[in-house]
Amino acid sequence: MEAALKLARQYFLELQPPQPARHIFISRRQSYHGATLAALAVSGHTARRANFEPLMLPQMRQISPCNSYRYRLSEETDELYVSRLAKELEAEIVAAGSHHVCAFVAETVVGATTGCVPPVPGYFQAIRDVCDKHGVLLILDETMCGNGRCGLMHAWQREGVVPDIQTMGKGLGGGYLPIAAVLLNAKVHGALQAGTGSFAHGQTYQSHVLSCAAGLQVQRIIQSDNLVVRCQVTGKFLEALLYTHLNEHPNVGNIRGQGLFWGVEFVKDRATKEPFNVSKGIANAVHLLALEKDVAVYPGVGTVDGVHGDHVLVAPPYNISRNDVEKIVLVLKGSIEEIFQNFSS
Repeated sequence: MEAALKLARQYFLELQPPQPARHIFISRRQSYHGATLAALAVSGHTARRANFEPLMLPQMRQISPCNSYRYRLSEETDELYVSRLAKELEAEIVAAGSHHVCAFVAETVVGATTGCVPPVPGYFQAIRDVCDKHGVLLILDETMCGNGRCGLMHAWQREGVVPDIQTMGKGLGGGYLPIAAVLLNAKVHGALQAGTGSFAHGQTYQSHVLSCAAGLQVQRIIQSDNLVVRCQVTGKFLEALLYTHLNEHPNVGNIRGQGLFWGVEFVKDRATKEPFNVSKGIANAVHLLALEKDVAVYPGVGTVDGVHGDHVLVAPPYNISRNDVEKIVLVLKGSIEEIFQNFSS
C-alpha cells in the first residue's frame, strides 16, 4: 500500500501540466491496508492505529464504510444507501478541495477488520463516477480478497469497475514465499512513461528472484488447475452449508462473503444487532475450540466500530474438497453451539 500511495502522488506530479497540490487520500473507517505508517494512516482499524495516532499523517481522511448489515438505514433501499455513501465521498472531496485529493482507497471486499463484507451492488460504480468527476484516482486493495479468492481473478470484476491502481498479496504467492505487487492501469502507466519513465520507490528485497519464481508458479497452478472457477463453485457449496447450519443460530447476526471468502458475525441480540462485550472474547473462543478439532478459522474483533463486535473468517484453500468444506462448517457449527451454551450457563 505504501507503494500504491506513492505511485498515486507521483502520477499527479508526472501529468502535463502537473498537479502538485494533490496530496490528500480518502479511505473508509473500519478498513485495514497495512502496518507501515502511511498504510496504517490510510487504514480505519481503530485498535491497530491506537498506539501510533500521534504519528498518523494528517492528509489521510476517512468516510463511512459500505456495510449494509450494520449501517444501511431501515428505510433505505440499496440504491438510496449507495447514493448516500457516494454523496458523502463527494462532500469529503469538496471539503478537502478536489484539486488537493490524490485518491480514494478501499478494499473491494473488506477482510479481517469487519469479516468479509462485500460491497452493496452499484457501490463501486457510484464511487468510480465521483472519483472521475473530480479527477481522483481509485485505489483498490485486494491483498486479501484478490487473486481468485472471491471466485474471480480480481474481486472488482464483479463490480463492473476497473481501478487505477490495485494492490495484491496473499493469493499471489500462496504463502510459499512472501510477495506482494501493485498493478496500475494504462492511464497511470502512460503518465509516468511520458514523464520520468520511472517510479521513485524501492525496497531492499523487491523483485526477489525466489519470491517471484514462487509467485509465478502459484499463478501457473491457479490457471492450469482452473482454481478461480473452483473457488466460485466450491464457494457456492460453502455458502449453502453456512446458511443451512448457522443462519438460524440466535447469536449469528450475519453471514456474508464471496467465493471462498466468508465471514460470520456474532451478536448478543439478533433483533438489535447488539454486539457482545469485548471482554467475553467470543471470536477467539470459537477459533480456539475449532482449532482443537483441527479446523482453523480467523477470529476478528472490533467488527462494529473498531472496539466492539466479533466475527470469524472462513477462507479455505482454493483446492479444498467438498468433504473438507463440510467438515469445516460442521466443526464451526459445533464450536459455536458449545461456546454459546457455556456462556448462557
